[in-house]
Amino acid sequence: MAGQRPRRGSGSGGGAGRDGAGKPARRRSAFTPPRQVRLRDDQGTRLPAADGEEAEVHREDGERLQKVLARAGFGSRRACEALISSGRVRVDGAVVHEQGVRIDPAAQVIHVDGRRLQLDDAKLTVVLNKPRRVVSAMSDPEGRRDLTEFTAAYSQRLYHVGRLDYETEGLLLLTNDGELAHRLTHPSFEVDKTYVCRFDAPGGPPRGLVKALREGVELEDGPARADRARVLAQDGREAVVEVTLHEGRNRIVRRMFASQGFELTALIRTRIGPVLLGELAPGETRELTDRELGTLMAEVGL
Repeated sequence: MAGQRPRRGSGSGGGAGRDGAGKPARRRSAFTPPRQVRLRDDQGTRLPAADGEEAEVHREDGERLQKVLARAGFGSRRACEALISSGRVRVDGAVVHEQGVRIDPAAQVIHVDGRRLQLDDAKLTVVLNKPRRVVSAMSDPEGRRDLTEFTAAYSQRLYHVGRLDYETEGLLLLTNDGELAHRLTHPSFEVDKTYVCRFDAPGGPPRGLVKALREGVELEDGPARADRARVLAQDGREAVVEVTLHEGRNRIVRRMFASQGFELTALIRTRIGPVLLGELAPGETRELTDRELGTLMAEVGL
């Protein structure tokens, strides 16, 4: 049973197109599922597609698939049967067309339109808007604020996925799903993250700044490049630039700006994959919606 639930929210995604190098951009919308489930092992290696393969997914002592789908919110039994008949449902990577198939929802993996169904009620993933001057850890030997004050409202034992530095605020995921956490932090999956960066810029930011971020800058541990960068605001004294990148090196955004002569006065992470920070206030948490969670899991091959 879950404990007290802080307020919920919803997420959405960005657009698609081509990146600065002319390569096709990855799918970014939280509302457009992948055309095909991207099955991978726990090291990020793609597994063979299941199309055209016969897979034995039926479990005699299991639960009818259409009943599982109905309980997950996909409409009436008849509507769920139509989903199955149209080939929109996969079990363990194989498309199921036949009615009456029984499955074990606790042991088997189900996707609808490429989006993973999380049927294990014991697993929980939430969004935290981490305030400034909070350590991304469950304890701190220096006695600074840590994440335990934000996880106390949940009966599950949650852990942070990745980190934000002490002075950075914004979106941080907390979960007890170890496989999801592993894949979100594994570099092979390249999950996009978006940041809003504020800095002093008398007269406005130089024209070459955004271009330099897109084309790549040299750091002490190797080159770094933003997938996207754009100026959001400027008033002749300060400027605000939005940066999206998929790398996760320590303090990489701050170091990219420092390489161009700018020290950030504020840094906020606003998006991880399809999950948006939205209107969540600093220190607040919310559970991921089913849509957000399913799309996030699909992005990392779950």
